[in-house]
Amino acid sequence: MVEDSAPPMVEIRDVSKAFGDTLAVDRASFSLAKGEFLTIVGPSGCGKTTILRMIAGFLEPSGGEIRIDGRPMANVPANERSIGMVFQRLALFPHMTAAQNIAYPLKMRRFDAKTIPDRVAEYLKLVRLEGFGDRRPHQLSGGQQQRVAIARALSFNPDLLLLDEPLSALDRKLREEMQLEFRRIQQELGVTTINVTHDQREALVMSDRMVVMDGGHIQQADSPVEIYRQPGNRFVAGFIGLTSMFPGRVDRIAGEAVEVASGDIVLKARPPGEALASGRPVDCCVRAEQIRVFAAAPSGADSAAGGFENTVTGLVRQSIFEGERMVYEIEVPALGDARLFAFDHDPTDHGRHAVDAPVTLCWNARDLFLFPREG
Repeated sequence: MVEDSAPPMVEIRDVSKAFGDTLAVDRASFSLAKGEFLTIVGPSGCGKTTILRMIAGFLEPSGGEIRIDGRPMANVPANERSIGMVFQRLALFPHMTAAQNIAYPLKMRRFDAKTIPDRVAEYLKLVRLEGFGDRRPHQLSGGQQQRVAIARALSFNPDLLLLDEPLSALDRKLREEMQLEFRRIQQELGVTTINVTHDQREALVMSDRMVVMDGGHIQQADSPVEIYRQPGNRFVAGFIGLTSMFPGRVDRIAGEAVEVASGDIVLKARPPGEALASGRPVDCCVRAEQIRVFAAAPSGADSAAGGFENTVTGLVRQSIFEGERMVYEIEVPALGDARLFAFDHDPTDHGRHAVDAPVTLCWNARDLFLFPREG
């Protein structure tokens, strides 16, 4: 049996970038296998676009090393890197047709002129724009322009496709459609792809792997499922998904069981990723979709909330209709008036909990994350 020793398609080794006294990226490291789709996600100013621009060759790292297909990229100019790019501003040539835009990088790379029309037709078909090749950008919808930009970026078979928030200017419905379209095309071609976005849903939907950044640092790098289900720290837990947070203190540890005091009550939590001593201050985090909301039962009456390991009562302070669900913001006096967010899991019965109505909130121990904090 021959061992596969192929290098990663992209390897970032302790890469930093400083602009004057500002360190935009601080010793970032990750790798990406051939054919994978990776998304770098984080808030504005976290350093994600700076990393993308260094990979593309538009910026020179202040430290560290970037390799593409095993080849060091130091001193390799952008135009000599086999990289396709799609930007937020698509930069389609307005005086050219869709077909001419797609053909442009082929001509610049001196492809055989006889093969270009067939290649353009192939990529128009790939992005489902057969019959649109003669249209100029202003004659195309926003989604169609996106498809032309994708086809242009891929037409010369690049080693790597870089996406710099290409969907952020689209309306929500079109953006969600294009997320699936990008993913379909990437999987069909098997092109290694790095996407940059601040949209957490986009990152979860499109990616094989994710890198979560904040303040120039990589906070966590893993699969979307692992990042969502096993956030590595408080920032990741708060950034990915709608998460409620409130302070607590470790009360008791008994084997795998962790009890945490918060406000006037003690809750059960999942074991944290690191050992915590009794009395340690922690941040308690629970995702909105893990909380179940029930009408508060009359005193002495049976409640539908049985079977959960954590139960608190509260008052609805906001009820937000989002079409496919209701989002409740609920004040919990026993948790020091902390406000928790919860989703309505019964879309056929929206509006059942009115503002100021008393409710019971329930969740399981495995859904309560604990992260150490100072103080």
